[in-house]
Amino acid sequence: MSKVCVFFGTGYEEIEALTVVDLLKRVKIETDMVSVTEEKTVVGTHAIPVVMDKLISEVNFDEVDMIVLPGGMPGTRNLEACELLMEQVDVFVKAGKPVCAICAAPSILGHRGHLQGKKAIAYPGFEDQLTGAEVVYEPAVTDGNIITGRGMGCAIEFGLAIVEYLQGKEVRDALAEKIIFKQ
Repeated sequence: MSKVCVFFGTGYEEIEALTVVDLLKRVKIETDMVSVTEEKTVVGTHAIPVVMDKLISEVNFDEVDMIVLPGGMPGTRNLEACELLMEQVDVFVKAGKPVCAICAAPSILGHRGHLQGKKAIAYPGFEDQLTGAEVVYEPAVTDGNIITGRGMGCAIEFGLAIVEYLQGKEVRDALAEKIIFKQ
């Protein structure tokens, strides 16, 4: 069974983060919402507070199969400023473990050199920060162990791409049908 951690920094984009959490839980993927602050409650870009499952200091990264980075501002900057999280992003990418980012958050992967030769997308205006990537204009794109999404309006497609990566196209398609998602 897969274990996914979705990381929340103050100012995260609520829809991007919570859509992924919701979709993963619907298909019984163990998913923890993790605060990169010292607080269990993290407030999003639109002042919506959400109570986390864990603080980053409580995460055993050896037991985590996938990292998810939601976007939003200043949420993306706050994720990137978290040294422990950035160390783990580097470890995951180097080990070939999946790292997923949506909206402004793919810029983190670009800044760290993790998009070299990969197809990727980000929120409009952040494409120039996808250093080394082949920028594609799709709602969500999977290239090897990296999944990126364009923005809030693409959160379901991003979440479904994660489900497909972890459980296959059949489970992804069944979930899309169950939630009445039309492509």
